[in-house]
Amino acid sequence: MSSPTLTDKVSKMIRQDILNGDLRPGQKLVVADLKDKYQVGASPIREALVQLSWSKYVKLEPQKGCWVAPVSKEELNDLYESLRVVSSVLLKKAIATGDESWELEVLTSYHKLSRTQNVAGEFDYNEWEERHQQFHVALLEGSESKNMFEFFSDLINQVKRYRYLALSSDSISNDLFNIDEHEMIMKLVLAKNPEQAAELLDQHLLGSMKRIEEVIEAA
Repeated sequence: MSSPTLTDKVSKMIRQDILNGDLRPGQKLVVADLKDKYQVGASPIREALVQLSWSKYVKLEPQKGCWVAPVSKEELNDLYESLRVVSSVLLKKAIATGDESWELEVLTSYHKLSRTQNVAGEFDYNEWEERHQQFHVALLEGSESKNMFEFFSDLINQVKRYRYLALSSDSISNDLFNIDEHEMIMKLVLAKNPEQAAELLDQHLLGSMKRIEEVIEAA
């Protein structure tokens, strides 16, 4: 058995290659090929694939093999429907119970998102996605609802695969990177306006789903 550290490292490399599109949805993952690609033994590869199956990034079938998890409009809709429901509940709870440190984290994460640029002054889409996820996490971390927040974390990590898939498409809309929506959500949250904040967050999530849906349909 390989060390947990090596397994985690390999898992992160495979996960990143799935996000970046180097490993495409539906692509069969052959251990021998992955050994050559990542220059590690078979054991950490197999263990990493099992880990990634837990987070639904890969699909394992006993005696048949392993594939990068496929994508579908139906799964996208299901993920976002669940995300919209749980995000609304958690946001209202966070506004009701969040302290000053939570408010500062919301403000800080928004500020980092708004300043997403690379050294050349051009828009960095990958950096945006990482900071975008952190902004959504920061919004809900003050909710003090451990189990529901874990469910949210699982959902947003699955949605991340769809958002990165949209990034790799020529048909992606720049509306997916609308900083104004995030600014309005942040201001409503800090103003302790749970109903309007939750409503705007829901509209934001629904809009994101529709724009990613267009990419899937055009593929």
